[in-house]
Formats: sequence, C-alpha cells, structure tokens
Amino acid sequence: MSPKIDFPFGKQNFILLAIGFAIIIFGFILMAGGGSKDPNVFNPEIFNFRRIVLATIIVVFGFGFEIYAIMKKPKE
Repeated sequence: MSPKIDFPFGKQNFILLAIGFAIIIFGFILMAGGGSKDPNVFNPEIFNFRRIVLATIIVVFGFGFEIYAIMKKPKE
C-alpha cells in the first residue's frame, strides 16, 4: 500500500486560480483595440477610460485574487 500524497492545494484553490486567471484575461481583453487602420491617422480612442483605468483595475484585482487563491488554506 502506498502512502497518501498530500497536495499543497485543494480543489477549491484550483477553482479560485482558474477564476483569477479568467479575470486577468478579461482585463487584457478590455485593453485591446483602439488602433487605427491608417498609421498616419491618430485615434484618441486608445486613451479612453475603459482601456486606461477600468482594464488596469481589473487586471490588478485579478492578480490580487490569484494571491488570495494561492494563500488560502485548503479544508482538511
């Protein structure tokens, strides 16, 4: 009989890690776009609230959520 293997993360940790990763991906999706088809034409849309403020806050929240998911102790 082999000894029982204890993993440092439980099932809930992995679920929380996946949620945090999805939050980070969503933030990067919000940052995308705003370019111009013609490189000689400036598009001020790249500096709007969604790309500069909202997406950055969501990405930072996602990384904070990842830290929480790693530090959370699994249930015994």
